[in-house]
Amino acid sequence: MFNFEKLDVWHRAVDFADLVYTDTRNFPRDERFGLTNQMRRAAVSISSNIAEGTSRSSKTDFARFIEISTGSLFEVVSQAFIAKRRGFLKDEQFQILYSAAEEQSRMQSGLRKSLFV
Repeated sequence: MFNFEKLDVWHRAVDFADLVYTDTRNFPRDERFGLTNQMRRAAVSISSNIAEGTSRSSKTDFARFIEISTGSLFEVVSQAFIAKRRGFLKDEQFQILYSAAEEQSRMQSGLRKSLFV
C-alpha cells in the first residue's frame, strides 16, 4: 500500500473526480475538448497532487503539493460556475458539486495545517 492510500482526503478527491466525470458526461459534444476536458483534468489533478506530495521528503514540499491540489479544486469550482451559466449543469448538480468541493477544501486545509503542528 502506498502512503497516500491511507489518507481519507485522497479517497475523497478520487470520489470528487468521479463526480466531475459523471456531471460532465452529458456536456455538449463541442465542449469535449473545452470545458469537459478542463474540468476533468483539474479534477484528476486534485488526487494526483495529494499522492505526489506524499512522496516528498519534507513537510514543506508536501504542503506545496496540497496547495497545488487546492488550486486545481478551485479551478473545477470556477469551471462549474461557467458550466452552470451555459446550462450544462443543472442547479442540483451544481449544488452537489459545490458542496463536495467545499468539503474537499476543508479536508485539504486541515491536512496542510496538520503538517506544521
